[in-house]
Amino acid sequence: MGSNHNGVHEISDRFVDELAALDPIAGTYLGIPGGDDKLTDYSPQGHQARAELAQRCLAEVSAATPADEGERIAQAVFAERVGLDLELHDVGADMAALNVIASPVQDLRQVFDLMPTSTAEDWRTIAKRLAAMPGAVDGLRAGLSEAAARGNVAAARQVNKVAEQCETWSGRDGESFFAAMVSRAEVDQALRADLDSAAGAAAEAYAGLARFLRTELLPEAPEKDAVGEERYRLWSRYFTGARLDLREAYEWGWGEFSSIEAEMKQVADRIKPGATLAEAAALLDAEPRYQVRGRREFENWMQQLSDEALRELRGKHFDIPDRLMTLECKIAPPGGGVGAYYTGPTDDFSRPGRMWWSVPADREEFPTWREVSTVYHEGVPGHHLQVATSVHESGRLNKFQRLACFVSGHGEGWALYAERLMRELGYLDDDGNLLGMLNDQLFRAARVVVDIGMHLELEIPAGTGFHEGERWTPELGLEFLLTRTIQDPAHVRDEVDRYLGWPGQAPSYKLGERLWLAAREDARKRHGDAFSLKDFHRDALRMGAMGLDTLREQLARL
Repeated sequence: MGSNHNGVHEISDRFVDELAALDPIAGTYLGIPGGDDKLTDYSPQGHQARAELAQRCLAEVSAATPADEGERIAQAVFAERVGLDLELHDVGADMAALNVIASPVQDLRQVFDLMPTSTAEDWRTIAKRLAAMPGAVDGLRAGLSEAAARGNVAAARQVNKVAEQCETWSGRDGESFFAAMVSRAEVDQALRADLDSAAGAAAEAYAGLARFLRTELLPEAPEKDAVGEERYRLWSRYFTGARLDLREAYEWGWGEFSSIEAEMKQVADRIKPGATLAEAAALLDAEPRYQVRGRREFENWMQQLSDEALRELRGKHFDIPDRLMTLECKIAPPGGGVGAYYTGPTDDFSRPGRMWWSVPADREEFPTWREVSTVYHEGVPGHHLQVATSVHESGRLNKFQRLACFVSGHGEGWALYAERLMRELGYLDDDGNLLGMLNDQLFRAARVVVDIGMHLELEIPAGTGFHEGERWTPELGLEFLLTRTIQDPAHVRDEVDRYLGWPGQAPSYKLGERLWLAAREDARKRHGDAFSLKDFHRDALRMGAMGLDTLREQLARL
């Protein structure tokens, strides 16, 4: 990438290395070695240090003259993303971050899922990191307290739910997550003693964090979940990388919801004439050919379907390099939210991409018709193909683009587009699997409506057949998802909590997919008979992640 120390790529690379030093949890996620025995400082000083790094590098990148087209794109991507990080820091959103799915409380726990455990040296690293937990939790408490003193506290719902997560992980009802993790280690007595002691200290820190949340933070927390328009706009830009007309997006979401619902009714009618969506779902749930029993069997089912997609799409629809052909499918440790997620490979692919499935602890039966399209969403041609392609493009993309830049609207939009694409390619012809895919699409459309509706407290329009004329509340959001979609009720309850604590993220899937589809159509019109879908996908994915406004500009050049 050239040797210019002040070039866009070099500054971006340096930023990622320095960020990993200041944020060792991010370092582990990104696969940057050196800090795996440490935890991130979430105290006010820690947040300030990361903000100063961002400010300095943003100024340098903005002042740099791009050497070529690749640097020109990289400059736009860095300025937009890091600029938004700083906007969030300026309003105190980083230090106040507390929600049920993606805040420091989860990061401190989940980082251990990504750590290797095959050697005694690996376990020594884990013991050191576990031993750092009490200090890290103290820092987090200091940050949350300082944010609260400035009037910046998550809603009571989030505080309560996160306290429950802390109690689960601390082992309130049995073995702690940390004790269960280290019990797997086959090590000598000295290291065993270190691991047990450190795991005990980490569990105690989480139990203390739960008490802090309930006794000190909860009294300061607002009851109201809605964040209001001004804060929502900022988060919406963060998750989409676009300046959206929120009311237009809300109306579009309703239109999209209605058209998908109508198509689902046709599919349900084919499954059983006259059946409602719920009746068709119940029939499919009871159908033996869609049932997998047992968690290990479900993990195997995911792995087989994922491997099959990789083999069949390679060469024909996508150029998939050898290094991308490994994708591990795993059941996630208990205690987090319900659903599937993806973690990317390290830069050298020594840690492969992984699809994680978080399921209720008591679940033993898995209806596969609901999950086929989720495997395509998290795996190939969804997140794995997209994220791992960026990592693979080391000759073209800098470290920030390859490893540290994920924009929800771009990434989740692509993954949702990938589900639709698999239908176009003939992989969802079975009516059961098709209903599952359409239900996921319906749910993503409902998210646009419910998320924007609840946070902006918008009116429910006439003609929707649901509490017309009333304003959205969390209770109405829950009722809508339970009665108008056929998602698993346990998942739905988790989802509403998630939207309320993570404003603007949930709509980014559908709004991102909308842009990918529009860009494809635009390229098809421009190229006419010469248009190649395979080439469009290759060129688009090779550019790496970026905000949707930046993506729209770049795709218009393809």
